[in-house]
Amino acid sequence: MDNKQILYLSYDGMTDPLGQSQVLPYIIGLSKHGYSFTLISCEKKERYFQYKATILEICKNHQIDWQPIFYTKKPPILSAIWDIFQMNKKSKILHQKKNFQLIHCRSYISSLIGLGFKKKYHTKFIFDMRGFWADERVDGNIWNLKNPLYKIVYNFFKKKERLFLTYADSIVSLTQSGKNEMLAWNVEGLSEEKIVVIPCAADYNLFELKTDETQKEAKKLLGINQQDFVLSYIGSIGTWYLLDEMLLFFSLLKKQKTTAKFLFLTPDSGDFILEAAKKYNLTKEDFIIQFAQRKDISKIAHASDYSIFFIKPSYSKKSSSPTKMGELLAMGIPIICNNNVGDVEEITIKTKAGFCVKEFSKQSFSEIIMKLETSFFNSKDISMSSKEFYNLEEINTIYFSIYKNLTK
Repeated sequence: MDNKQILYLSYDGMTDPLGQSQVLPYIIGLSKHGYSFTLISCEKKERYFQYKATILEICKNHQIDWQPIFYTKKPPILSAIWDIFQMNKKSKILHQKKNFQLIHCRSYISSLIGLGFKKKYHTKFIFDMRGFWADERVDGNIWNLKNPLYKIVYNFFKKKERLFLTYADSIVSLTQSGKNEMLAWNVEGLSEEKIVVIPCAADYNLFELKTDETQKEAKKLLGINQQDFVLSYIGSIGTWYLLDEMLLFFSLLKKQKTTAKFLFLTPDSGDFILEAAKKYNLTKEDFIIQFAQRKDISKIAHASDYSIFFIKPSYSKKSSSPTKMGELLAMGIPIICNNNVGDVEEITIKTKAGFCVKEFSKQSFSEIIMKLETSFFNSKDISMSSKEFYNLEEINTIYFSIYKNLTK
């Protein structure tokens, strides 16, 4: 196959964990099919200088032409305009040299450039939306619509969103729930066939299957007694994850399992977690809080008996696919989660992978905790059944079919 020139735009950095889990693995998989990738990403300076060598090595090994620019945070709005200007300028210069056949845009900021390329150069355009971004900014209290400036920006992106859906040659939605919602908007030129549902993938080779032996090793590594029950949380806490509700759940669990430990594998501050835990009469001794690089997560996470994540339900979460869910199920770790978030409940039921709470109440939590006593989840069964949704190799096959169709 002749190499076909692809421009991939990401407002997320490759030196960020998200870039390493949800961008590079897809590009690496697709590059094996003869596509030549130019990757423009916005990098946070501190992370860039810390992890640049690692990303350069990955890109060199897979013939990816990485063209990073620096992300600017302040002042709000103006900094984003500057980032878009930089990304657009670099994209146009590179297009003159490479004549890209396809522009793959991750989320809304990048898609402003993809829309421009589609109209000016007739380049094929993938709108890889990653969720209802403008609505997420509002639901996450990042944009207050009472502020006239944020109201203008929100309306701007909602209008652009409809144009992305109209002009894109293919649209990637993380969830069936999000796809159904978009089809109800009656957007010109939008059809069911144009939207492909692809949840956040997991690398089943990296996130290895938990066994009795690996659980013993992980507990030993953490200095936990083998009989201690371990509830874990993996990843940043951030805007959407309900720390208070998860701590309440754990405090109720502690009454049943007095030696239980709450393991946090997170880049966030341990002090922040411990301060929040005080109101639930939890102490420092109840927690193990540390950071793990992506490649090291499984050998520590295998200590988990269950892993928990509660996400703030909102309109924008119809389109959300938590990255941690696929990774946990790949490892065969049963989950405790909540409904009204994308396809989370449906997938939890189909894969028989754990429990999904309907409300954040002591009664609801207590009912789940009682079920833990009598329930048994087989790690191998969870991992096998979840491959239908999250297996990176299968998902790369779906992306390849999109590329193949658009670069004939």
